[in-house]
Amino acid sequence: MATNHYFTFTIAILALAFSVAYASDPGPLQDFCVALDESKAGFVNGNFCKDPLLVIADDFFYSGLRNTGNTSNPVGSAVTPAFVAQLPGLNTLGISIARIDFAPNGLNAPHFHPRAAEIFTCLEGSFYVGLISSNPQHRLFHKILHEGDIFAIPQGLIHFQLNLGKTKARAMASFNSQNPGIITIANTIFGSNPPIPTDVLTKAFQVDKKIIDHIQKQFQ
Repeated sequence: MATNHYFTFTIAILALAFSVAYASDPGPLQDFCVALDESKAGFVNGNFCKDPLLVIADDFFYSGLRNTGNTSNPVGSAVTPAFVAQLPGLNTLGISIARIDFAPNGLNAPHFHPRAAEIFTCLEGSFYVGLISSNPQHRLFHKILHEGDIFAIPQGLIHFQLNLGKTKARAMASFNSQNPGIITIANTIFGSNPPIPTDVLTKAFQVDKKIIDHIQKQFQ
């Protein structure tokens, strides 16, 4: 069993390494550019660099992925990111990773990443995964993944993962951006602030106003 876990973990690391070769973020112009929180100084496309002489080993270290995420929520999943906000040493490297924990039958709801492609790696359990192509075909590409299997997800396409088992499951997602972003479809449409006018949603979804009102209440 330990060999299987080592194998799947190795795949996750290789998937992350693969994403480096196709990183979508700008490349570094120095050895490293550890992110510095200088929000009061204004906004930049990325992060300010910490003085290299002040950089320490902890700037390249993050232990958060060893912790199991809290899946006690309506969809039964939890994402633990290791993006530049959690790991400043990722700044300008064009990579990041996230741990995803699933309760039995848990779902990572349909969403997309506006700034990154993804490699989803099954570490424990089995998943029904799918992605949907853009207009006008809306083709659904789907597979069942087992431990060690991976599924590639192009940047900007809607995708999802469902735990097929009656036990907990675990996966790793690798991205070719230090900050891939995430837009969850249902939360964005029905939980926006301020809410999208009902007239817009009733026409877009071709349903009665009562249905829209009911769904919006679930996300506000």
